[in-house]
Amino acid sequence: MDWALGARPICDYENLSDLRERIAPGYLTWALLYGGSGQTRRNAVSATVLDCRGLPCPQPVLKCKQCLDQGVSGSLRVLVDNEPAKENVTRFLASQGLRVQTAAVDGGFALDATGNAASPAPAQAAPRARESQVQIAVFITASTIGRGDETLGGKLMFNFLSTLPELGPELWRVVLVNSGVRLAVEGSPCLEKLQALEAAGVLVLVCGTCLEHFGLLERKRVGQTTNMLDVVTSLQLASKVIHV
Repeated sequence: MDWALGARPICDYENLSDLRERIAPGYLTWALLYGGSGQTRRNAVSATVLDCRGLPCPQPVLKCKQCLDQGVSGSLRVLVDNEPAKENVTRFLASQGLRVQTAAVDGGFALDATGNAASPAPAQAAPRARESQVQIAVFITASTIGRGDETLGGKLMFNFLSTLPELGPELWRVVLVNSGVRLAVEGSPCLEKLQALEAAGVLVLVCGTCLEHFGLLERKRVGQTTNMLDVVTSLQLASKVIHV
């Protein structure tokens, strides 16, 4: 029996973009008939397609998490339309034990995940802090410290980052959001300070939505491009949070 969409068999559709126009946005499980070199074959392969194009951060990651929490079997294909979403979803799926292959498609990227995910998926995308050790997260929301003189604020931020190593091994993560992401890009006077922290084992998380907003995605030179789920999880799991 042919799997059909309306009156037209799925195997008559030449590609996913053709089929996608007939499917409502969101995610669904369906039988995908495909073969090499553009040919189709009759063996139905269980697949789950998550169409996350147009969704704001962190919705693509949250939809993937929801999908894994529901114990969806078979392969998983996630469609996204921007670089930060591609990086965030890829990292999240890999953290769940899945193998991820990325391909450019019309309108963005297709991420194909296979393997056995943790069941149920962990409640957080970030590693859990060790209970026996104080772990400090530094939450930086601007490229300067204080209000008033911007030049002075920039000097204060430079001095602040220069002093962070004094926290020792308790310094766990540095999270950059809003204009704070400017600290992590090429040309920033604070770039070397952040690179030194990263080299010492501190995880630097840089908001992907913020980088994209300021047009700085290609200029980032330190840290992981991250999403709001990772940001919230980091603040939740930290023993202490320093908000700048």
